[in-house]
Amino acid sequence: MKVIICGAGQVGWQIARHLANERNDVTVVDNNADLVRRATDSLDVQGVAGFASYPDVLERAGARDADMIIAATHSDEVNMVTCQVAHSVFDVPRKIARLRAQSYLDVIYSDIYRRDHMPIEVVISPEREVAAAAMKRLASPSAFDSEFFLDGKLQLLGISLDENCPVVNTPLRQLSDLFSTLRAMVVGVRRDGSLFAPDPGDQLFVGDEIYIMTNVEDSKRALEIFGKTSSKQERVILIGGGNVGRMVAQEIEAMPGKSIRAKMIEKDRKVAELSAETLERTIVLNGDGLDAGLLREAGIERADAVLSVTDDDKTNILTAVRAKSQGCQLAIALINDPTLVPLMGPLGIDAHINPRGTTVSSILRHIRHGRVRDVYSLGDAEAEIIEAEVLSTSPIAGQELRDIDFPEGVLLGGLLRDGEVLSPTGSMRVVEGDVIALFALAQDVGEVERLLQVSIDYF
Repeated sequence: MKVIICGAGQVGWQIARHLANERNDVTVVDNNADLVRRATDSLDVQGVAGFASYPDVLERAGARDADMIIAATHSDEVNMVTCQVAHSVFDVPRKIARLRAQSYLDVIYSDIYRRDHMPIEVVISPEREVAAAAMKRLASPSAFDSEFFLDGKLQLLGISLDENCPVVNTPLRQLSDLFSTLRAMVVGVRRDGSLFAPDPGDQLFVGDEIYIMTNVEDSKRALEIFGKTSSKQERVILIGGGNVGRMVAQEIEAMPGKSIRAKMIEKDRKVAELSAETLERTIVLNGDGLDAGLLREAGIERADAVLSVTDDDKTNILTAVRAKSQGCQLAIALINDPTLVPLMGPLGIDAHINPRGTTVSSILRHIRHGRVRDVYSLGDAEAEIIEAEVLSTSPIAGQELRDIDFPEGVLLGGLLRDGEVLSPTGSMRVVEGDVIALFALAQDVGEVERLLQVSIDYF
């Protein structure tokens, strides 16, 4: 498939890496020649330096025979015009745009994206994706990552193991014997900065970061087995009142039962006033989230969680650390720079939100073809959770799991059949119509798609 990616920033680069690794014809366009050079030097892609919305630039990028264009520059307007030019001049079949401004995302204006107006098949909102990720972190406060699959019946949990974990130094195969009724499976382990798919004989150690896939009904028990306790989040403090902070506050206010009380701290007075006007029950304080006195005024020592979601990574880290030092139970920070993530543990920050990862996941799930229903990117695009329906033409259809030649970096985390989630066993036979959720290291995604008989393509 021939894909043009407009914008060679963090998101564009990661999408280019995913698609190039799967042998697609990828061209990256950016008006910053240095970013284009970085992409062409490190990835198997072509590059064009220029403004993505210019027809002559798109022509040089090969738009006349492109199958898809992904507009992910920093400008909403450039992304929208790029899609319009791609449609009107070059008749590109599929167009995806990343848009941030809330006015463009308002449902009452959604007709703007009709084919006879401004034809954009898929609109991605990073702020909405990040807000949704924040709510998932709040729902699973003991996990550093959380996502749902198989119609919401299977949950992925990222857990950091500490001295309270009772099953460290225990081979994974023995966990099945010790907890025979537990519907959960360890699918990934990050140790010393490296992520791998564990074997049954592997042990878990203090300091490991693990990914488990569990039936949602067993998620609380699974957390307890790995040394984590579940607690309700009733008092939340948000640091940052921008788009992300406001969206998280709106999500909290929309929760049934009004079970969470939220306060917001925003440094910019105009932004704080806008948030106060927009929100109904959230208390908005104008001031610096690093101000210890202001944090005390907000009741940080009684807060169940603090979410630092400003547009500055260092501010998010420092405010999260200060909140923890003043008694807050849970600290979650928004982190754009992946090189800062290893600092989270030593600094005592419980979880982080990766805007790039959430946006990449969102884009990937919209460009997978065939029966792939969902894609979730883990870590710094180190692995993916792929949810897909088994086709009759798939090489795995009709086979027992023990006979399927999955790559070493691939593990089956769950299977949905007739509305019921089944835990994988070696004797289980995969049949047409089953929906499976797979953990796959980045280098093995191509082989997984071959086994599923699906490919990256346009609809």
